[in-house]
Amino acid sequence: MNFTLKILGTASALPTVNRYPSAQVLDVRGRLFLIDCGEGAQMQMRRMGISYLKIENICISHIHGDHLFGIFGLLSTMSMLGRTAHLNIFAPRAFGPVLKFYMSYFGEGTGFEIEHHVLSSKSPEVVWESRSTEMLAFPLNHRIEAFGFIIREKMPMFNVRKEAIQKYGLTLAEIAALKRGEDVVRPAGDDSGPSFENGFKRFSGGPEPLVISREEAAYIPYTPRSYAYCSDTAPFPELADWVKGTTLLYHEATFPECYADVAERTHHSTARQAAECALKAGAGRLLIGHYSTRVSDLGIFLKEASAVFPDTMLAREGDEIEVPLEKH
Repeated sequence: MNFTLKILGTASALPTVNRYPSAQVLDVRGRLFLIDCGEGAQMQMRRMGISYLKIENICISHIHGDHLFGIFGLLSTMSMLGRTAHLNIFAPRAFGPVLKFYMSYFGEGTGFEIEHHVLSSKSPEVVWESRSTEMLAFPLNHRIEAFGFIIREKMPMFNVRKEAIQKYGLTLAEIAALKRGEDVVRPAGDDSGPSFENGFKRFSGGPEPLVISREEAAYIPYTPRSYAYCSDTAPFPELADWVKGTTLLYHEATFPECYADVAERTHHSTARQAAECALKAGAGRLLIGHYSTRVSDLGIFLKEASAVFPDTMLAREGDEIEVPLEKH
């Protein structure tokens, strides 16, 4: 079950010869989420072997060019390739006129529906879900309306232990209850001895009700994985709580500490501030990016962040980061 992040771009504002503007693709069990769409995103997707037609959802954090300028080219290419599948775009209200402009001038012959889901939440809110996965959006603290995203696996059903089935002679209804995470309670009865169901001995409650606890009889097969995307934003108190326990946290780190005043003025974060958020959130790993072109040595960002949160990684173009499945 894939949970793989592919980095298309890591630059802030200005592209460089080595860095493209912000764009990422997250593959969750074969479903592809494009997160921001900076200039050159489709060229990077082609280099990394990512199919344009398999993108189901596009998430636009805010309407600044370095997170958006690639969208026209990508939509046009999807159309020329004969896409017919519905496409969701999750973006602030200000994206509406942008999409309208595209459709007015370049949308003729588009053979698929583009649905703009307007983001407006004041705290984390589910904006999309499937049977096994859900996506939440939440507001960030930037110069204009901006949103972050959490994409996570839903809690799986419990697995029932075979030894518990044999020990208690569990019925199909009782197994279903345990799989839902419920305890099984058998009412008190005359303790005349075991009966048999499905070939197993089934004990009644005896003089007292018999409680078969979920903890004894069932277990979660794996820990659900999650990814949080926080760009662009200045620090704010609620963010660490909103992304608490995230398996992999991406947090913009536009500036090192020597430019802290610029970060504050432009509503961005430093590498140290990103790491402080990860520490407070109890994140599994921290991924930083959105580097300012003022700084050429990315080692500065890593040094400052890892001093606070050791499990920090630098995002680099072409990286593929697999979040492994932790089975129980």
